[in-house]
Amino acid sequence: MSPALQTGMPVPDFTLPGGVLTDGRFERNSYTLSERRGRPLVLAFYPGDDTSVCTKQLCSYSSGLEQFQDQDAEVWAISPQDVDSHEQFARKHGLRMPLLADTDRQVARTLGIAAPGIGLRRSVFLIAPDGTLRWKHVALFGATFQSLDTLTGHLAALDGA
Repeated sequence: MSPALQTGMPVPDFTLPGGVLTDGRFERNSYTLSERRGRPLVLAFYPGDDTSVCTKQLCSYSSGLEQFQDQDAEVWAISPQDVDSHEQFARKHGLRMPLLADTDRQVARTLGIAAPGIGLRRSVFLIAPDGTLRWKHVALFGATFQSLDTLTGHLAALDGA
């Protein structure tokens, strides 16, 4: 098992399938971490589509998307469900950020957040424009999530770093 990713370390590159709901269309694409360098990126890992806490979390981030964009940041939400499940979830709740499918949990394992039984631990990774990890939160139980204000506060701190 590889050591846990620590602040200041480069985040290992990955490519995952996903899609984003735009003007009523769910646009499918591949998302590659290294292609997003140059801007901050929030990776929000969640255990399951259309579950209570996950729905509250992603609805909160989606409704506050402009606050992330004001900080020039993008948000990717990642779970083990497939892209078809993500499309249904996005349509049902009007989610506006890309939803990525880590169906084999390889990215979750690489980042040290895979968990038996639930697939992965609810986690947030804030990646600096240079591709290094600047902040992370890995939930022990996942019954709560990091708020929009907490995340945008950490994004604001990137400007001073």
